[in-house]
Amino acid sequence: MTEDGFEPELAAALRRYQAGEAERPDLKLLTKHLLKLLVAKAPGHAVEVRVPPYGAVQCIEGPRHTRGTPGAVVEMPAEMWIDLALGRVQWQEARGAGRVRASGERTDLSGLLPLLRV
Repeated sequence: MTEDGFEPELAAALRRYQAGEAERPDLKLLTKHLLKLLVAKAPGHAVEVRVPPYGAVQCIEGPRHTRGTPGAVVEMPAEMWIDLALGRVQWQEARGAGRVRASGERTDLSGLLPLLRV
């Protein structure tokens, strides 16, 4: 672990992202790690958060989704997810700019973000 508490690989990916030098493997690593933090903070199966092509998770308590298209979906590009999870962009700002697509109940993630402050 580094002095900031991150695994070296994650810390290096964060540094590259913040410097504007992140590549696909960095985006994948950061996306998956931050999605895991979201699930840990808001376990459940009511909302599916999609960050194509790197990952999708179900989170937030409520009705369980089992087949077909979920009733509550949040989808965004990896860079937007990382910026939201790091607190670089606010939820309302991202939604207002059309950078996040969200439909269904419980899809306002503003109370869960940011997940990590660096």
